[in-house]
Amino acid sequence: MVNQSSWLLLKQPPNFNLLFFVFFSTICSYSFHWFLTRESVIPSPRIEWTKQYRTIILLLFFIGLIGAAIFFLLLIKFWYWLLFAAIITFLYSAPKIPHPWFRALRKVALGKTIFLAMVWTYVTTILPIMLTEQLWQTDYTLFVTSRFFLIYAICILFDYRDREDDKAAGVRSLITYLNAKGIARLFVFSLLVFSAATLALLYYGYNPPTITLLLVPGAITAGLYNYATRHFSDMLYYFVLDGLMAISAIIMLVTGI
Repeated sequence: MVNQSSWLLLKQPPNFNLLFFVFFSTICSYSFHWFLTRESVIPSPRIEWTKQYRTIILLLFFIGLIGAAIFFLLLIKFWYWLLFAAIITFLYSAPKIPHPWFRALRKVALGKTIFLAMVWTYVTTILPIMLTEQLWQTDYTLFVTSRFFLIYAICILFDYRDREDDKAAGVRSLITYLNAKGIARLFVFSLLVFSAATLALLYYGYNPPTITLLLVPGAITAGLYNYATRHFSDMLYYFVLDGLMAISAIIMLVTGI
């Protein structure tokens, strides 16, 4: 996704050090999050695996932490942009830390869904632009908006699946407040904004095949809504839905579009 943003928006290869910073940071943050995730109302082979192999998760956390620290130092000129990424990433998992100060974050309305979408959008889209120190352009805003609302729509499905866990843990999010109809409307709104922002890129010289490819994951996500709100398998969520965030980037990378 970082690679896609660099080639599509900046017309240049991505920053090598940024790629590895994102790689190790992702390993670190996911390991931290899943190390703290121990129970679920919905049966999950993934959670059972992490409970059984907590030592491996902890090892991956430290590998990711060390790797991220090394590439952070190599990108120290841009420490403020990287630090912001670290803070919003931490805020997503912080409510799981068993300490009163962090448990208080569970009461922050809307935070869970928005933080996650912000992290993915910021790291994979805004960071690659900021590190080039180029002047911001309108098409960058449209692409950032497109990516945020696609990820947000996918996050809505994850929060829908997790809403009983969140209610049990006292975690507040927009999805725990809304009823099924309200969640559906929010989902449709997100995909409409995603589609509008993506189509608007045509005005800035992006070709129709690229726009079509960018729209594909949104169309698939829309088609999966009814199924995904009734079936909560790990394969559907952690392979299919997670994969939809990156599918257009993968196709572009493989085909050279």
